[in-house]
Amino acid sequence: MTTAAAPARASEPTADSDVIVSLNNVSKVFSNGTEALSSMSLDVRRGEFVSLLGPSGCGKSTALRIIAGLGDTTSGSVDWPAPTSGQKTDHEIGFVFQEPTLMPWATVFGNVWLPLRLKGVSKSAARDDVMEALRLVSLEKFAGSYPRELSGGMKMRVSIARALITKPRLLLMDEPFAALDEINRFKLNNDLLHLWETFGWTVIFVTHSVFESVYLSSRIVVMAARPGRVFDELSIEAPYPREEEFRTSSAYADYCRKTSTTLHEAMEGSEHT
Repeated sequence: MTTAAAPARASEPTADSDVIVSLNNVSKVFSNGTEALSSMSLDVRRGEFVSLLGPSGCGKSTALRIIAGLGDTTSGSVDWPAPTSGQKTDHEIGFVFQEPTLMPWATVFGNVWLPLRLKGVSKSAARDDVMEALRLVSLEKFAGSYPRELSGGMKMRVSIARALITKPRLLLMDEPFAALDEINRFKLNNDLLHLWETFGWTVIFVTHSVFESVYLSSRIVVMAARPGRVFDELSIEAPYPREEEFRTSSAYADYCRKTSTTLHEAMEGSEHT
């Protein structure tokens, strides 16, 4: 993937005043009585790459959807501190789902154009922005192709381009690479980090993979299940940019072991609640 030269690392330490979204004692009980979240509190700061890590069913996706406004809390609140003067609001969200959710009857261009089209932006007016988003994910040559003509990895790139088209400051990603083979997953991990560093987004990334969370994240939030809540938080202090050599380093192995241990402790603790 080709991107512009990256500025200073996106995840430089930030102050409490840089919190862009806070979950405050958020609980969620579904209509069937399932308690998905219980008193979950979490601050996410500008420029962080935060992974929500936990087993299936621990409430990771529920928390992400609540942040996106796609679900309501049963109790607690989601707060968006006002940006300082002159700053673009951080309450501008891009969402990448686990499945690409592309319209099969529309071209790649049409799928990426959709968010702008819903805002009333014409195809001609959106053309430059759509093509730039496709360039960022190395799909500009496939603008006229249809989803059925794309590989799984390419479909996910289209989904990412569609999330980028509105130039969000907060990118929410719900296990976007879980269904891909290892080679494509590693490649898209690298591409995502390059984009994050280049554009200075804040990312909240849901995953059940210890290895993926350590490679990508500046901070890992380990969640306990039944009901979901924050069990522990781990800072991954390895420098960016991270390349393949990091995956084979002793530091990466150490972080993976520590994260795996914490995840097992969270799961064991949940079983006794």
